[in-house]
Amino acid sequence: MCGMSQPPNNRSSATPPARPDASMSLLTHVMDHGLDEGYAQATAQRRADGTAGLPRTLKAKLGLAAGLVIAAMVVTLGAAQARVSAPVLAKERQELIDRVKRADEHADGVERDIERLRGTVADRQRAALKQQGGGDEGQLVGLLSGATEVRGPGVKLVVDDAKGSSSGGGGGPRESAGFSDTGRVRDRDMQRIVNGLWQSGAEAVSINGQRLTALSAIRAAGDAILVDNKPLVPPYEVLAIGDKKRLGPTFQNSADGQYLHVLQESYGIRYGLTAENDVRLPAASSLTVRTATAEEPKKGAS
Repeated sequence: MCGMSQPPNNRSSATPPARPDASMSLLTHVMDHGLDEGYAQATAQRRADGTAGLPRTLKAKLGLAAGLVIAAMVVTLGAAQARVSAPVLAKERQELIDRVKRADEHADGVERDIERLRGTVADRQRAALKQQGGGDEGQLVGLLSGATEVRGPGVKLVVDDAKGSSSGGGGGPRESAGFSDTGRVRDRDMQRIVNGLWQSGAEAVSINGQRLTALSAIRAAGDAILVDNKPLVPPYEVLAIGDKKRLGPTFQNSADGQYLHVLQESYGIRYGLTAENDVRLPAASSLTVRTATAEEPKKGAS
């Protein structure tokens, strides 16, 4: 008995082949459906109602309104403070300017009073000397002591620091003496200049308007030069009254004049000397009489 042959089983035509990522169904679902359908529906509903991005509850709405009010108040207060502070600063600045002006006016008034009293004292001194037969000796003493202003021919010497002197020099005798900036004019330089003018025949000397007397001192305070405790600023203008034809050449040929020339050649300190027909020197700002005695009348004098 012969049996009937069965048709071949063709599974490929009946069942589709399995996907290679069948074991990663969860990851595939996440990739294909990135947004949950519930969230998507809720978002679509809010967009349709026009309430997307806004709080839904009353508490949230009140919180948002309170935040907006606080922000508006901060901005308003900041603007108001800026508007108020500007006038206050301007007022304080004007008050300071007014105080400086009043102080300057007071100082000018004191200077005028000093000049008036100085003139009164000089007049009384001359009158007293004339009564005692002293003549004009009081005026001569006042000129020599610096108590009165003086005017006449002379010279003008302007001394200034070297250009770029703040960079300092290197390896000179001025630096070895303790000064790192060799291009700056020092107090000892001004001392030698003034002494050289006196020795060359100057009758009266001033530096930057400060009259020098026998009691004047030229000192240093840091990098500043002080004349009778008053600071000076370069350039230094030295005025000297004397014979204008002889005073300048005599000073330049003196040891102190040669010292100033060395400062110019070696360290770049600048100076210029000119003869002047009319030089005016003020009276000394502070002149203290240390001792004063009355001269006893000579025997036999009436």
